[in-house]
Amino acid sequence: MSDFLKWMLMGFSIAAPVGPIGVICIRRSLTDGRMDGFVTGLGAATADAVYGAIAAFGLAMFSDALVAQQFWLRLLGGGFLCYLGIRAMLITPSGTAVETDSGGLLGAYLSTLGLTLTNPMTILSFAAVYAGLGLGEGGRDLAAAGWMVLGVFIGSALWWLLLSGLASLLRAKVTPAVLVWVNRASGAVILAFGVVALVSAF
Repeated sequence: MSDFLKWMLMGFSIAAPVGPIGVICIRRSLTDGRMDGFVTGLGAATADAVYGAIAAFGLAMFSDALVAQQFWLRLLGGGFLCYLGIRAMLITPSGTAVETDSGGLLGAYLSTLGLTLTNPMTILSFAAVYAGLGLGEGGRDLAAAGWMVLGVFIGSALWWLLLSGLASLLRAKVTPAVLVWVNRASGAVILAFGVVALVSAF
């Protein structure tokens, strides 16, 4: 149980720093509601669990291969962030609702799943935490690795549930005019993250 709680904390800690996925989650929670924001975060939590599995099952060769492709991963992830940012900035209100770029719950989930999977920093974060927690020590069986993956996923999902819930509490107090500025501001931040990712690729 202590190990499981430790792995939950690992998943929560890796998800918690506010980056581009956090900005997307907040914006979708404000414009589409808590469920869209939460499902957006679940996509990132799933990607965290995937990389947690890579660490847990000792797939060092696979991790090295992904890190070796940092240029293309940063290029793809940065380009997608720029697309999301520009699209968010161009969205205009319609009545009391604001159209968003999530494409429904499935689109919200898949977009952040793909975006997080193309972020090489996620791989490096798990590699560092993996070594720091001593998860590479011998004697770890497949069952223990499975519990590790589950703990990482639950910890990450808890963060996104908390973030989307807090953001959605402000939704009733936000007018369509304010949502336009939310879209523009968050779109600009997401675009900036994308530009930084593209620049870092070179």
